[in-house]
Amino acid sequence: MDQTYNSNERMSTKDRILDAAERLFARDGFEATSLRAITAEANVNLAAVNYHFQSKEALVRAVIGRRMGPVNEKRIAMLDACEAAAGDGPLPLDPLLDAFLGPVLEISRSHAREFGPLMGRLYTEPGEFIRHVYKEHLEEVATRFIHAFHRALPGLPLTELLWRLHFSIGVMTHTMGAARLLQFFSGGQCDPSDVEGTLQRVKIFVTAGLLAPAPVVSTEVQHAMR
Repeated sequence: MDQTYNSNERMSTKDRILDAAERLFARDGFEATSLRAITAEANVNLAAVNYHFQSKEALVRAVIGRRMGPVNEKRIAMLDACEAAAGDGPLPLDPLLDAFLGPVLEISRSHAREFGPLMGRLYTEPGEFIRHVYKEHLEEVATRFIHAFHRALPGLPLTELLWRLHFSIGVMTHTMGAARLLQFFSGGQCDPSDVEGTLQRVKIFVTAGLLAPAPVVSTEVQHAMR
């Protein structure tokens, strides 16, 4: 019996299911991954999955929550500190971006193989249950940060701010999800495991986008977009 198997035996059944589901969700997607595949990967029976999670949707939410819970707690704590330091004055953009981006990029250091692709799946894969995951794990945090960014960029129309935050999230998730591709096509010159260096580069890029002049959209284009 090898050391890996012994390690797996010592791990709780619930954690084995969560780890297996996380690997498969990151690799194959939420919709395409069956409970049968998860039980095979975790070396457990279906009854164990049903006992601990009751449904596939509950399992997806548990997988996301296990990672996003601590990340969001740190983001909110950093945001609270940023707002407290600013008092009634303007909210500075740099520490706000640290709170928004930093904890997410930091977790990729210890869970790079699964977390980045998992977050990419969360933002891009269709499915009604993803809406429930968003409401449970991301909606409250998103609301806090939208208000904070609106305070930091008071001259930017809210609709334009939402577009730019959407793009910023795309930069963040792509940076994590395509880290190995970056290493490949850069010939190893770019190192995504350098979290601090990655964070500073992402902040520079995102800051430029957030501070860019708002586009002038014609009445005809606005009407066509509705």
